[in-house]
This record gives sequence, C-alpha cells and structure tokens, in this order.
Amino acid sequence: MTEEHGSATENVVSRRRFIEGLGLTAAGAAAGVIIGVAIPVGGDEEGTDDGHDETAATPGGTPTPGQPGAIPAVVTAHPRVKVATLSELSDGDVIDFKYPSEQSAVSLVKLGRRADGGIGPDGDVVAFGTDCTHMGCPLAGTFKVEYGILGPCGCHFTTFDLGRRGSVVLGQATENLPQILLDLDGDDIYAVGTLGILYGFRDNLADAPIVEGI
Repeated sequence: MTEEHGSATENVVSRRRFIEGLGLTAAGAAAGVIIGVAIPVGGDEEGTDDGHDETAATPGGTPTPGQPGAIPAVVTAHPRVKVATLSELSDGDVIDFKYPSEQSAVSLVKLGRRADGGIGPDGDVVAFGTDCTHMGCPLAGTFKVEYGILGPCGCHFTTFDLGRRGSVVLGQATENLPQILLDLDGDDIYAVGTLGILYGFRDNLADAPIVEGI
C-alpha cells in the first residue's frame, strides 16, 4: 500500500511539474520575442555539440558578432524623391507620380483635414498607390475632396478613405491602399518609403526600374 501511495504521489508531482514547465516555456518564448534572446542552433540540449555555442538572433535581438549562427538584418533603402512643394498646394490638390518604381502609380493629396500619417502643419498631406487592391484597376482621377476618399473603382466600385491609412470604405477590396511615406524638408515634400506592397508587385523594389532619388 505504501509503495502504491508513493507511486501515485510521484505521478501527481510529475504531472504538476510538467504543467508548470509548459507555462515557463510559453513565458520564456514570449520574453524571447520581446527582448531577443539567443536560441541554440543544432547540438545537444545545452546548445553545444563540439564546444561551440552557435546561436541565432530572435526577432528584436542583437546577434553576437562572430557567432556562426547569427542572422544579420537586411534593410533595403527606398529612393528619396522630391514630389511636391508644400506652399504650392491647396486643399483638394492631387499630384500623380511614380514611386518607388517607374511602373508604380501613386498620388499625393492635400486633404484639407488631418489624416493618419499626414505631414505638414495641418497633417493633411498624404500619398497612396492608386491601383485598386482588389484587381489592380486604376483609381487615378477618382479623388472626392468633399469626402476625402479615392474611388469608386471603375471595375468593382471599391472606395478608400485616405484619411484613415487608405482603408476600405466599401466594395470588393479587402486590403488598404499601400501608403507612401512622406518627409517634409523645409517647403519640399519627399517620398521616402512605402507601407505595404503595391498591386502587381511581389517586391516594390525588385520588379521594375527604380525612380531616381536624391
């Protein structure tokens, strides 16, 4: 009887330790993503198999220089292109241009009201790709200044709210218009990057000739 009781107790303790271990593992994983711990690559459970501690950086982490398992971050820079002069813009003005490639149709708009991601004293200057995210139909020329929307698309009638990151108002599209990042340098407005993939591209910087920047 004593042996059976001892065995049952050990089973309960083992199960409890197993559950606690799961909790610690989940917490550790979450912390690893946040603070960037190093994760062993290959080897035994101690992270080594030949005396070397090879590690790879987790998201947000900084790999140790010289570690064979370290994965460096790769950043591809967009061109910096002047696209407008702020003092020459009036509410409702639209400027069409190409960015970041010669095949990427985008438009800059002065909404006349503050917008998410807008620049300028009133935070009302924004730019977006103008190919509908549903099937790529062109939206250039469809800006409605009184509503601050682009559209409706001539193919399936989708409209987009330019004051709210190009979000879909109604229609068949399910994705926001990709927003063009703008920078104000004195009175000059520059396109400097993109948020999202423009319609028809797998990589905004890889599928067509890049516009010349400064």
